[in-house]
Amino acid sequence: MSTTAIRSQDATNGARVGQVDMKLEVVTIPVSDVDRATKFYVGLGWRQDVTPPGSGVVQFTPPGSECSVQFGTNRTSAAPGSAQNQFLIVSDILAARDDLVRRGVEVSEVFHLGREGRVSGPDPEHRSYGSYATFSDPDGNRWLLQEITTRLPGRIDATATTFGSASDLASALRRAEAAHGQHEKRTGQRDAEWPDWYAAYMVAEHAGRKLPT
Repeated sequence: MSTTAIRSQDATNGARVGQVDMKLEVVTIPVSDVDRATKFYVGLGWRQDVTPPGSGVVQFTPPGSECSVQFGTNRTSAAPGSAQNQFLIVSDILAARDDLVRRGVEVSEVFHLGREGRVSGPDPEHRSYGSYATFSDPDGNRWLLQEITTRLPGRIDATATTFGSASDLASALRRAEAAHGQHEKRTGQRDAEWPDWYAAYMVAEHAGRKLPT
């Protein structure tokens, strides 16, 4: 009976494999001066999270992000400044850059990638995943802003449409408004059911599905 019981338990454990959520919640970055780094990330407007007393840990969460950044004394053996090209996803690259500049952060120009490498200016066709800008903290840890408005199919749950912030929702509404204006031009009449059209457009855009026309 003991053998049967063990096998039954193994089967139960096996059934659970892959069903336990593993959420990336915190990324540790290497800094040389905790106070200096703290001042910098406060200046970005990121939320400073409460951490266990006496832990020596400082943690920040970017607006709308479900993943936080953590640093402190002896938190990692990596060299300060060695964290490179960590992605920060934004819905409006120009607005995101303008906000950082307003906060006194030195930010690169907006650029896109061409056949011969980096090209000045946002993606000419404003394609999702196509426009970037970079900035670094005082240690040289580099952050890469990337504009994403439409996700690739399969990247998110198509049944759930959420926005990380009011500004992301506002940007999505502006894109829906612009697309709906083209829709009304094509039909030659006012669409009284525009809220339904907006909703369908925003859900499709978020999930990477075919957009309504």
